[in-house]
Amino acid sequence: MIIKSVDGREINLSNIGIFYNKDNQNAKNTADSIAEILNQKNIKSNVLTTNEYDNSITFAIVLGGDGTILKTARFYAQYEVPILGINLGRLGFLSQAKSSQIEDAVNYILKGAFKIEDRIMLSACEGKINALNDIVIKGDGFSRTSRLYVHINDNIVCDYLADGIIISTPTGSTAYTLSAGGPILSPVLDAIVIVPICPHTMNARPIVIPSNETIKVTSSADKPLLKMAADGQETFTLGVNDKIEIKKSNYSAKLILLNLEKNSFYSVLKEKLNWGLSWKG
Repeated sequence: MIIKSVDGREINLSNIGIFYNKDNQNAKNTADSIAEILNQKNIKSNVLTTNEYDNSITFAIVLGGDGTILKTARFYAQYEVPILGINLGRLGFLSQAKSSQIEDAVNYILKGAFKIEDRIMLSACEGKINALNDIVIKGDGFSRTSRLYVHINDNIVCDYLADGIIISTPTGSTAYTLSAGGPILSPVLDAIVIVPICPHTMNARPIVIPSNETIKVTSSADKPLLKMAADGQETFTLGVNDKIEIKKSNYSAKLILLNLEKNSFYSVLKEKLNWGLSWKG
């Protein structure tokens, strides 16, 4: 079954995967409920854990918090599979419905009352690492600052003495980047944010650059080992000879947006972060 969205793009419902975290029984129950709703509409689906990704899936429904959606998005971006997030977590910036709104969400999809939003991703280590939110680089020592050098297009830009550096997409600007004092970017912008973590200077500030530029990070010679994390989930230890080069990925995440007026980026900011609301004492 092919469904056309309001922006003229298509999703293929011939092989739907409903993904949940195997450690969350509530998510499993919700996944079974979605499968039953789809079955009543003569649409077949497969209930799978996030350890059972299958490259034959044509449409993914993901249950959980943003972490579960991030993990699924990293896998399915290479196959251009659209993802619909159902929030079972706390904030749920990447999700489009709550568990109580499942049937409405399914009806939106079947009516074509949705659109697909392309979200840029980052890649590192020659494409071996991909991230939808951010790539974080820190020194190998616990609770120690590191001297990190940031080059953009082979030009030295910043010399940070800091706890680390966050390289973020616009999607990730409302996550760790925001907590570290970075700016909020609209998720449709084609840009990258660089934010130092607890810098030991008043002169170090976040910087926003075009997504077509290449970022290289090196450390001082006396502390060569670095830790790198993709979306806070995949962690790597990098040696002195490893090349840390970060750029826009060749893949993009395909996120489904429903109920477009209520789920606009600015509406979500106000609802989930109380953005722009004055404090009442």
